[in-house]
This record gives sequence, C-alpha cells and structure tokens, in this order.
Amino acid sequence: MNIKDLVIFQTVANEGSINKAAEQLNYVQSNVTSRIQKLERDLDTKLFHRHKRGITLTNEGDALLPYVQKIISLTEEMKMIGSSNNNPTGKLDVASVETVIKLPLILSAYIEKYKKVELTLSTGVTAELKEKVLQYQLDGAFVTKSAITNHSDLIQIDVFHEKLVLISNNKTKSIEELIQLPILRFSEGCGYRAKLNEWLEAKNIVPKKVMELGTLETTLGSVISGLGVAYVPYSTVKEYEKKNQIKCYSLPKKYSQITTVFIYRKSDYLTPALQKFIETIEEVKDNLELNRDS
Repeated sequence: MNIKDLVIFQTVANEGSINKAAEQLNYVQSNVTSRIQKLERDLDTKLFHRHKRGITLTNEGDALLPYVQKIISLTEEMKMIGSSNNNPTGKLDVASVETVIKLPLILSAYIEKYKKVELTLSTGVTAELKEKVLQYQLDGAFVTKSAITNHSDLIQIDVFHEKLVLISNNKTKSIEELIQLPILRFSEGCGYRAKLNEWLEAKNIVPKKVMELGTLETTLGSVISGLGVAYVPYSTVKEYEKKNQIKCYSLPKKYSQITTVFIYRKSDYLTPALQKFIETIEEVKDNLELNRDS
C-alpha cells in the first residue's frame, strides 16, 4: 500500500460514494475502485459495504479510518519539516463554528503573508470540530469554549469574547412571550445551543417547539420572517438590529458570555504552517485590542 491508497480510502469514507470521491480527487471512477480493492487485498479484509445508495464502512473499515487519518496528517507534517519557518508551505486544514464574525481578519492576514500554504476552511459545531481535530481530520478549529473543549490532548487559545443575545423579529415582546415561540437552533454540539439550554433548565422552561436549522443565514431569515427566536452572538446580528429588522434581548451574564477559542493537538512538533497561523491569531488579537483602546 502507499499513501495515495490511504488518501483515496479516506476520501471515499468521508464522501460515502466512489463517484464523489473520484470527482474530488480528479481520478476516474475505475481507478478509485481498483485502488480500494487493492487496499482490501493488501489488508486481507473488506473495508466497505456496497449498496444501491452508495457505500458505507464495515466495522473493520471504521476501525482503520482513525489510523489512516493520523498517517496522512503525519505525512503532511513530514513534508513540512524542510519548510522554512518564515516561509511555510504545505496544507493547513482549519474549521470554525459558523458565527465567528472576526474570523476573516485572521484568514486574510495569514493568506496575505503565507501565500505558499494551501489553507482550507470548513464549518461545523463545537463538538463535531473538536472530534475532527482529535482524529487528525483538522489541524485546528475555532470553537466555543466550554467543558466540551477541555481535553488532555488539546491546547486551546482564547481568541474572541462575545455576548449572546436572544433575537426575534422587529415586534417588541416580553421574555415570557418569546419563549412561547419556536426556538430555532443549530445542531447538537453547538455551544450557543448549550448555553440557551442551561438558561431554560435553570428557569424550568420546556420549549413548546424546537426547530434545527443548518446555517446562520437561514436562521436569521427565519427569525426576521417571524418563524421563531434564536440565540446567537450579538456581533453577527447588530447590523440587523440597527436596521430594525430584529429585536435583541439579553439573558443573564452567566448564560450569555462566551469565548471563542482556537484548539489544536498537543505535539512535540508544530508544522511551520500551523505555528505561523497561531502567531497570526495572536497578532490580530493584539491589533484589535489596540484599536479598541485607542
């Protein structure tokens, strides 16, 4: 087997489809199929179940995946060892919860300085992204700080402090009226959802209706239309409030103050690309502090 076979296996496992994996890797389908079959022969085990809806991992394939992800990650680190610390190259895979409004400041500053790094960004909820970092699927992630993010194998850097607000459409309501409306929230594992749940439990409130929505954009549109209420960082919605499209309501500080952190794996060796990304985070934080104080 070789590293290309492992990359193909990981891509097929993630996509759940030979066709989608071939398209992503820019390979012909038959080549992907034959490389998977070769890997199965080399390991003397079946890695995928084939069915009409696509393919899914067997128990053996599922057990193999974390090792493959770790090998691929370590291979990328090996490629970077000869890279200059001041001029890093290679790949850097990071992710973020969707509502980090100041994230573009970090990304643009990094891309401008380190043009040879192939930076990719994906999104998700805190619990999901934490697991992806631990499983070597990501080099790091911006997530909401909580008990969920505490892990002996992770380092976390405080990045931004924010306030969460409950939002509704532009018709003024009392808190009592708001909680009678459907609650529009992100999927399980979201830090904002966890904070709101803490407040609801403390008040012995059971929501009458809850709806999961996939994106911030969909959530905001639904709130503005009067579908329900949502709990989001104030920085992401203050312009909507200024335009009188929504109303914002504060909950007690205990349930509304959050910190966005950048998490990455503990390691004896940090790739130059990741090291420079961490330095960029600190530089942007310092600039924001200076601008705020001036």
